[in-house]
Amino acid sequence: MAVGSREQWTSHYGFTLAAIGSAVGLGNMWRFSYLSAENGGAAFVILYLVITLIVGLPVLLAEFVLGRGSQKSPIQALAHYGGNAWKPLGLVFVAAGFLILSYYAVIAGWTVRYGLEGIAGGFNANAAAHFGEVAEGLDAFGYHVLFMAVTTFIVAGGVSRGIERTALLLMPALALIVVGLACYAATLSGASQGYAYYLKPDFSKLLSLDVLKDATGQAFFSLSLGMGAMLTFASYLGRDVNLPRQSAIIAGSDIGIAFVAGLVVFPLIFALDLSEDVGASTVGALFITLPKAFAGMGAVGRAVGILFFAALVVGALTSAISLLEVVVASAIDSLGWLRRRAAVVLGIAITALGAPSAWKTDVLGAVDQVANNIFLLGGGLALSIFVGWYMAGSVEEAREGSGGGGWLGIWRGLLRYAVPVFLFFVLIYDAIPSTFSTITSLF
Repeated sequence: MAVGSREQWTSHYGFTLAAIGSAVGLGNMWRFSYLSAENGGAAFVILYLVITLIVGLPVLLAEFVLGRGSQKSPIQALAHYGGNAWKPLGLVFVAAGFLILSYYAVIAGWTVRYGLEGIAGGFNANAAAHFGEVAEGLDAFGYHVLFMAVTTFIVAGGVSRGIERTALLLMPALALIVVGLACYAATLSGASQGYAYYLKPDFSKLLSLDVLKDATGQAFFSLSLGMGAMLTFASYLGRDVNLPRQSAIIAGSDIGIAFVAGLVVFPLIFALDLSEDVGASTVGALFITLPKAFAGMGAVGRAVGILFFAALVVGALTSAISLLEVVVASAIDSLGWLRRRAAVVLGIAITALGAPSAWKTDVLGAVDQVANNIFLLGGGLALSIFVGWYMAGSVEEAREGSGGGGWLGIWRGLLRYAVPVFLFFVLIYDAIPSTFSTITSLF
């Protein structure tokens, strides 16, 4: 189904699941719960919700408005409303998708390997040493290539036959797995201690700029903001879609899955008395502590572990699809490439760019800092200014299909004033300095 020569979603439901799939990924399945535990528990959750409401949702709706209004991918969408002078911002979105997917696929490759190992022979009890062997080098690169090959194949299939069909199959499965695991985790003897560690409020940490940066970065990363993914997905929408309602549904689903994932992870850790093994990194707990827990639970642990890593693979795949689609759609719109050619060529290029991250986890960490702290927050800042100040008819476009919405004036006010000031503050006082410190530590 297409408008002119442009592909379209076959249903609103398919778009919704694909957009939720873009938002729900590895960041939700583990990063959110870990950051909550380290940064004030319930206090961090409240801060994250406030930032999502005041900053994340306005930017999400801005991407939807820009994408559907232009019916173009990022570079051409910015040029459509702002002229060629705004094309560089579109290039920033494309570069962000390119860069993030290059290392994201490496981590996703780890999840594929652990899931397959769980099926083949169970989880390695010496999890720390095992992770040290598989996280870097030729094996890591091999699984990175495998994951990128699957992602490329799906995106090459098109919007309706590739991306939408995949979302319709995988997203309900992901929700069932996560909810089922949370119900199982609630029956474990250490569940109450795990919940306390996850959600115990420590409001003093909310005064830290690091916590503010983490909450903001999590909101942008988990909602796929500042990388052009939501903009690109919206460019395949018709005029009858209620964009404000879709924004709320997608943000709510993203938050819900992230929160429930924490109700899985921490009861498992505390039930097996592995809380001391939770170190200072998300990688340590996800690929060392939990596999160790699964190995210690026997046959039940093997089954739970397989389901857990299956959920991680699904979340990673749906997010990776949206990242590659940003780059592919831009090549189709700007260079006139056919979809299959764009998917294959750019998929190979992203795979090659991810090779250093596959060979060295320190490189992966540095690239992650640059992508999250600079590209996403900087892109969100520029986008809010563009849609709030420069885009003609933004409120009218948001109102199209929604049947009203006098509050959309408040939305534009947030984009013009609150969002830019907030993001500028986070960038200048914490995100940029911490990123620079991470990069210089490599040399």
